[in-house]
Amino acid sequence: MANYTAADIKALRERTGAGMLDVKKALDEADGNVEKAIEIIRVKGLKGIAKREGRAASDGLVAIDVSASADGETGVLVEVNSETDFVAKSPVFVALGDKVLAAAVASGAADVESLLAADAGGATVQAAVEEAAATLGERIVVRRIARVSGEKVTSYLHRTNKDLPPQVGVLVASDAAGAGVAKDVAMHIAAYSPTFLSREDVPAQTVADERRIAEETARNEGKPEAALPKIVEGRLVGFYKENVLLDQAFAKDPKKSVGQVVREVGGTVTAFARFRVGA
Repeated sequence: MANYTAADIKALRERTGAGMLDVKKALDEADGNVEKAIEIIRVKGLKGIAKREGRAASDGLVAIDVSASADGETGVLVEVNSETDFVAKSPVFVALGDKVLAAAVASGAADVESLLAADAGGATVQAAVEEAAATLGERIVVRRIARVSGEKVTSYLHRTNKDLPPQVGVLVASDAAGAGVAKDVAMHIAAYSPTFLSREDVPAQTVADERRIAEETARNEGKPEAALPKIVEGRLVGFYKENVLLDQAFAKDPKKSVGQVVREVGGTVTAFARFRVGA
């Protein structure tokens, strides 16, 4: 019988994120030698990478860095996905998230392709991802990256489950005055997931489509022809209030819009980014 205990199995699972059966098989093959068992798990994991390509990776984490830049501050937000929440909270996966973020900051990468090719301690990010996938026995994906710059950049990370890494990440760029309420705005963005910063940022085609849909809906409801223009504009305003950050009712005081709250402190919000794992 192999020389290991239930505590050894638990420790190895926590260290590698591998499944119970895989850990027991590796310890059996390694005759209880933990370091050798880890090597066995990694080797078998490398062989299984191709088989995992089609699997969905919808769990994982988001990570954020904000640092000084030439024009003020720059925030970097990355999302790294795993197949299960068990792997998402493993030390190997969390360390990979930190490595991917560090590479994103150092390289200045603006897209996933550039990030995967960036250096991550002597090897590429892609190589680091493949190594982690081999150890963890799951498909690992660097899904997306965002960069936000401004005079001030405020970050917010939210855990939807206290046992997991952050699942929602937000960056908010503002001027110095706006920074006073930027944390509250970031928390609002985390909860209400706006699509656009201001009305001016909504594509003209999107506005035209919303007008057309509102008009067709009103006609189907039998609304008077003369009332259509006012009804359409009212429904377009409703679209803005739902999708545009500065028009949304502020989470901490719904009687005010986010734009009003920012203006009251004499500030301006210039950009934002929001990631929710798997969304």
